[in-house]
Amino acid sequence: MIKNRIDVVTLGCSKNLVDSEMLMRQLLANGYTVEHDSANPQGEIAIINTCGFIGDAKEESIDMILSFVEQKKQRKLKKLFVMGCLSERYLDDLAREIPEVDKFYGKFAWKNLIADLGKSYNQELSLERMLSTPSHYAYIKVSEGCDRSCSYCSIPIITGKHKSRPIEEIEEEVRGLVDKGVKEFQFIAQDLTYYGLDLYKEMKIAELVKRIADIPGVEWIRLHYAYPTHFPMDLLPVIRECDNVCKYLDIALQHISDNMLTKMRRNITKEGTIELIKRIRAEVPGIHLRTTMMVGHPGETEEDFNELLDFVKEMNFERLGAFPYSHEEDTFCDKNYTDDIAPEVKEERLSKLMAVQEEIALNLNEAKIGETLKVIIDSETQDFYIGRTEYDSPEVDGEVLINKEKPLTIGSFYNVKITSAMPFDLMGTAL
Repeated sequence: MIKNRIDVVTLGCSKNLVDSEMLMRQLLANGYTVEHDSANPQGEIAIINTCGFIGDAKEESIDMILSFVEQKKQRKLKKLFVMGCLSERYLDDLAREIPEVDKFYGKFAWKNLIADLGKSYNQELSLERMLSTPSHYAYIKVSEGCDRSCSYCSIPIITGKHKSRPIEEIEEEVRGLVDKGVKEFQFIAQDLTYYGLDLYKEMKIAELVKRIADIPGVEWIRLHYAYPTHFPMDLLPVIRECDNVCKYLDIALQHISDNMLTKMRRNITKEGTIELIKRIRAEVPGIHLRTTMMVGHPGETEEDFNELLDFVKEMNFERLGAFPYSHEEDTFCDKNYTDDIAPEVKEERLSKLMAVQEEIALNLNEAKIGETLKVIIDSETQDFYIGRTEYDSPEVDGEVLINKEKPLTIGSFYNVKITSAMPFDLMGTAL
């Protein structure tokens, strides 16, 4: 047990990661040594930042808490604190059922944790973070919460209403990160589409992206979690015309049959979805779309699922993830539907969908053989440098494996000629 060391573990999405990074910067300022996601936690204090989105995530969070409780019982840990989405949603239940945890904090109450350690929150460091990512990229959380009412989603219950950060504050944060060597910025939010509506009474994501793109030193901006309904069309010229805005958009569609879109309360039709995708691709040639689909939502018939399969084949999405429906308490589904799709049917549909996408991804990747792409280097192994193109977001998308014929620098950009392709990764040679 190392005195004055705190181990921070982050579970769930990149929005949680940003919260952990802000907390860790404050802990550093208060004299602690801080380790993030250590393979060998040895601090006298541990903080777990939990996820509470779906069943599997909640189970992972509980298992992680219990593993640290065991460390505490063995006197390998003095204090254990838990924060994040799971705590936000089940604060009293968790405190009652796992009393070995010294204290639970809601998602937005982590500043109280600093006070409970007998330390002070430093307002001057409010925009600074201890990055847990490689030093050349960072996540920028532009808003929190969500105003949508999708049937299956517990996020608005956890995070509350959509709340945008002021443009000037985000600009200041980005400038500070650029000064520290960050080149690539992943914009994240529950709903990028509505950015600015609460603060400025109009959607401002296009203006925000343009203003950040104008900051010297910002080499790549990548956009995550747009919503198809009321999509801000003024964003498309910004993506098309700004060289440092990646031709990439993460827009979760969830399904395509009108039956399912209605049941999911997505407020868009199949026709409207297809029109939107065609317009995005027409206005931003070469854009790579990442989307997410759900299978097994209550009421999904074989016909609905087959319609989804046909749609995915027709649209040829460059990036696609999928997950089975998880029945979450207090959601619209919980109050109005029965979880009527058997688990094995959900898994079968998921496997079919991802098999279709794997073939699509391989064909799209093979079409890149012979092309020269701009690649940023993230890391290296014994055999390869590992990088990404503008079409690849960290953690969720594929990578480019580059042979080690010549030395490359982590965090630098290179032109890489693609020599071979796999379903989700490329291989190449730096020119």
